[in-house]
Amino acid sequence: MRGSRFGALALLTVCALAPTVGGAVAAPPTVVPDATALQAALDEVTATGAVSAVAEVRQGDAIWRGSSGRSRLNGRQPAPVEGRFRAGSVTKTFTATVVLQLVGEGRLRLSDTAERWLPGLVPAPGGDGITVGDLLQHASGLPEYTDRLLDGERPLDRFRTWTPTELVRRAVKDGNHNRPLLFPPGTDHHYSNTDYIVLGMIIEKVTGRSYRTEIDQRIIRPLGLRDTRLPGSSPFITGPHSHGYEPVEKADGTLVPVDYTTVNMSIAGAAGEIISTTADLDRFFRTLLNGGLLHPAELREMTADPSGRGWGLGLEIAVLPCGTIVGHGGGTPGYRTVSFHTLDGTRQVTVDWTDWGTDADASPAALALMTAALCPS
Repeated sequence: MRGSRFGALALLTVCALAPTVGGAVAAPPTVVPDATALQAALDEVTATGAVSAVAEVRQGDAIWRGSSGRSRLNGRQPAPVEGRFRAGSVTKTFTATVVLQLVGEGRLRLSDTAERWLPGLVPAPGGDGITVGDLLQHASGLPEYTDRLLDGERPLDRFRTWTPTELVRRAVKDGNHNRPLLFPPGTDHHYSNTDYIVLGMIIEKVTGRSYRTEIDQRIIRPLGLRDTRLPGSSPFITGPHSHGYEPVEKADGTLVPVDYTTVNMSIAGAAGEIISTTADLDRFFRTLLNGGLLHPAELREMTADPSGRGWGLGLEIAVLPCGTIVGHGGGTPGYRTVSFHTLDGTRQVTVDWTDWGTDADASPAALALMTAALCPS
């Protein structure tokens, strides 16, 4: 939940490596992944602060998977290569895909207002002008609902079940007073998890079924993503997985690691609750970018960045020296994820790590691995 809470870590770091620029960039030829170099890069992630790290790299038909570190902070069991993890804001791309499928089916329009589908949900002046497109691109002006629910990365009440309406109310109300929008809808950009909580509610209004059911029926089951699930109020990660930790301050001021593997992620909902694996996420993005989930018109909308700010519809967009990449980052208590891909889906990388350390930061090493995987020499 760092930075912009459940995600956007990847874009911020990637853009620091290579700012988004206009013009086409030639992609290098596909090569077989260098397993030795990739494993060394993954080991650097655990050497610089992570307890465990897992990755999958795809270059054409060639696949490399690896793991590094331990599944528990004080354990000896190695991190499982195919382990499950909380992928945080990568959930947003799944939610956005369902929304755009509904657009392609003619059941929803990007120009539809949230007010049309959810009357009175956003009472602030200008709130009735927020469109589906604004929500997808973080241009709604809605405040962040997580601001008063977290202590650093950690939910203040880790086992409470939240409803989407309760979460949105936290964003739009301050006691009995309406909170103003941050800016008029469509005029600026501000990453807000509230946007995707509202989109999950719109999916339910349009279809009569929860966003969890729609994601499951439209994406998870058809693609055979057997290790991917939306857990709702269940706090557990089932199957093989590494444990995630968060620093908690003791009375004497020292920080100690607390296991946050078990946590109720209904607080993240359609913005960030998904559990998955590196293989499942790469399969999802590959299918999406190859046109297997959206009509061409909606896929073009999703991958476009008309503002030049690095945001598509449910996607983060950046340009590396070897070409444009799209995907999403995610952060939840104990887990950090980046999943990025070339526009044609021929080069892919997903990395997840469980970091712990008061001074160490494994994210630069993880992003270095990502860049090396997407831009092989």
